[in-house]
This record gives sequence, structure tokens and C-alpha cells, in this order.
Amino acid sequence: MDPGLELPKVSTCTTCKFKENHSNYWTAVLYYKHSNGSFIRVPQFANHAVGAPNGGMTVYYIQPPDNSKVTAFPKGFRMITGNPMLRARNAAIDATSPEAYSLTWRCWASQSFSDPSNGSPPGGGNYDTVQLPNKQCPGGIRANIFFPSCWDGKSLDSPDHKSHVAFMTGRVNPASGIILMGGACPASHPVRVPMILFETAWDTRPFNNMWPTDGTQPFVLSQGDPTGFGHHGDYVFGWEGDALQRAMNTCTDIGGNPTGCRALTTQSDADMNKCTQKPAVNERTEGEYLRELPGCNPIQKGPGTATMIRDCKAIDYTGTGAPPINTLPPTTPQPPPVSSPVNPGPLQTRFGQCGGSGWSGPTQCQSPYACQATNQWYSQCL
Repeated sequence: MDPGLELPKVSTCTTCKFKENHSNYWTAVLYYKHSNGSFIRVPQFANHAVGAPNGGMTVYYIQPPDNSKVTAFPKGFRMITGNPMLRARNAAIDATSPEAYSLTWRCWASQSFSDPSNGSPPGGGNYDTVQLPNKQCPGGIRANIFFPSCWDGKSLDSPDHKSHVAFMTGRVNPASGIILMGGACPASHPVRVPMILFETAWDTRPFNNMWPTDGTQPFVLSQGDPTGFGHHGDYVFGWEGDALQRAMNTCTDIGGNPTGCRALTTQSDADMNKCTQKPAVNERTEGEYLRELPGCNPIQKGPGTATMIRDCKAIDYTGTGAPPINTLPPTTPQPPPVSSPVNPGPLQTRFGQCGGSGWSGPTQCQSPYACQATNQWYSQCL
């Protein structure tokens, strides 16, 4: 993408909750590999307590826990995190450092908001792994990607797209991860910027009854990574004017409810879902089984570093050619039906707590009120 583009001016809409946000967020797609060797894209679904957007990525801009000064990214800023070529844990990274906790996978035991598997912070607790989960996850899989939060204060980008930023320093508490960690920025990168977190919810539930008989996990990232160690993300700044700086200055509620940030303008899920883009490449990548992963991305299991494929002739590289014709079985699996409980149990009154991590009381509200999540630790009948 041309770094000279002003994204708010060239954009006609945004899929983000805040209208002022036209930034670009990207991460690798998750595919299921069938026993017959074909691949199908794993669908995304909405994260907990975010409404009904199409897609499953939630993006956070996180300030330090002491609300110390945060400098918004400047126009033209971009960065990446992670290494798509990794197929084993990076031994060069200190296992107690923030970078070691920045890329993880959450195996949800259920889709319940108050389930223990949803209670610990991303990267912390007992339900996250650095590699793809090696077991069935009844509630799906969430990918967690933290970006560095320290900037050199000068460069909008760097040749490797990451040297101009750095992770904060300090030793991580394994139970809490880095989401509320108060680490300091290194002298080489003294400017504290928002710590960006991607949470991407992958609906792996339809494939749980198609698990390989040998017990190996069947998922693979779109760059040909069956391990999950090559987890990575890209960020391109695209906020209007000083909107992000105003939000960093005034929107410090730990609950993270978008409507609580009065410095910005929210839009409805319906308006977010209207914002779509037609595929730019004439290639089938989802909705049916494919003979191979899109592009030139053969499976590279490692543990050595993966290599680029030379002279790739794939459509998404050349932009020419007809889309592949696929006749491989089976058809796309459907998620199992969700049955409603026969006895809803006691109903909570207006303004009463109805959910949150560790909550064991009523989870349904008296009519006409609905249980609304303030954050992952507290929901209320409103």
C-alpha cells in the first residue's frame, strides 16, 4: 500500500466501530486441512461482547495502567509483528519478556462469556499456547496478537517494518500477561504509543467431529504454517486528524466499551457490515475445499525456518489466469445446532450483575432488560 495515501480521504467507509478509524489490520487466515489433502478456510465469528459484526477481529488500543502519556501514531505509520517463517519457538527471545507473550492462541472450552477459558487475559493464564492448540477446542480458537508499544519517535517505517518499534521492558507475570503490564520503554525507543491488540475469533467448532484419527491438529495458517509459531500481524495507521490522540488523552476506562469514549463517534453493526470490498484477485480462497493453499504456500512443518517459493505462478502473484475449478469432497461442514435451555433458572433484576469472569449467579434478566457486557469481568441487566 502506498505510504503516501491518506486513508481517511480515500476510504468510503470503515468496518471499525469508530467512524474516525480507517486503519488497516491484517493477519494470516486459518485453514482446515482435510484428510484427503484439501483445504477450506475456517470461518470467523464475533468475539465475546462486541455485538454482531461480520467477522471476528477485535482491535484494542491499550494505554499503560497508570494512564501515563501515550503518543498517537503519525500519518503514514506502519509496522508488523511476528515472523511468518517461524516453525518453532524463537529461542533468541527471553521467555519472561513481553515479546514472548505477544503472540498466542486461546483454546475456548465453550462459547460462554463466563467460562474459565475466557477469564484470563490474552497471553496469560492456563488456556493460551504459543503454538496452535493440539486438541479440540469446543468453543473455537482465538488468536491473540500484541504489537510493540515503544517507538523511536522518528521513523514511520523501517526496512524490516519492525526495527522502528520495540516491546516494553520488564518481566511478565505468567498469570496476567502484558495487557495491563506497566513496563518501561527502552532508551532506543523512548516514545510510548498505544499497544495494539488483535483478537481474532476462529470458528473451529464445525471441524471438531472431523478430527484426524492420529490425533494431530488439522489447522494451518495461510502461509503454509501448521505449527502456529509463524503467527503475525500487520498494522497501517489511518485515523482521521487528531482523533486517536484525543481518544488516548480522554478515553481511559478499563472496561473498553466503545460508547464510553465520547471523544469519538460510533456506528452501528449494520453500518459496519455494509462496508465491504470486492476481491481484487480472480481466485477462489474460501467457501469450498481447495486443492492447495492460495498463492505459493506449500506446507512447511519445520522446525527449521520456512523458505520463500521462487518464481511463483499463482494467480494472486501474477493477477492473471482463471480461478481453480474444484470438485473435491466433502461439502462445507456446518456448526452444530445450539439448543436453548429448558429451564432458564432465576432471572436477575434491572441493574443487577448477570455475567462476567467467575460469576456464578443469574445470567438472564427479567423482561424487558438484557444482559449487557461492560467488560469480560462484569455484565449488567440494562
